[in-house]
Amino acid sequence: MATIFSRIAQGEIPSYKCAETDEFYAFLDINPLVKGHTLCIPRREVDYIFDMDDDEIGRFQQFAKHVAQAIKAAFPCVKVGEAVLGLEVPHAHIHLIPMQSERDMNFSNPKLQLTAEEMQATADAIYREFMK
Repeated sequence: MATIFSRIAQGEIPSYKCAETDEFYAFLDINPLVKGHTLCIPRREVDYIFDMDDDEIGRFQQFAKHVAQAIKAAFPCVKVGEAVLGLEVPHAHIHLIPMQSERDMNFSNPKLQLTAEEMQATADAIYREFMK
């Protein structure tokens, strides 16, 4: 059975798309720590990021880098932090989080409650920057 992230990447489950290639997909976290909190996933189902072969993980990190650059352009911040946790969904993924301080990366912080319109505008802003 496909993971929820595979189903999102295939368009079976709606998401707020931020970027995509044939190999990877990026979308907004539905429980964001800050505005612009984005998840990057491989379209291929792989549970553990370090199970990816060297070339694939290299391409995955390059994709995440380009998404992070788009996030930073759309939502000016000091840096975009990267976290790989991977226990909550059995599909490799990278969290990209715009940071004004390291506190923004604390996953125990309260999550933002954004409207569907705010989520779509956020995703659209990142997508526009990614496509430049």
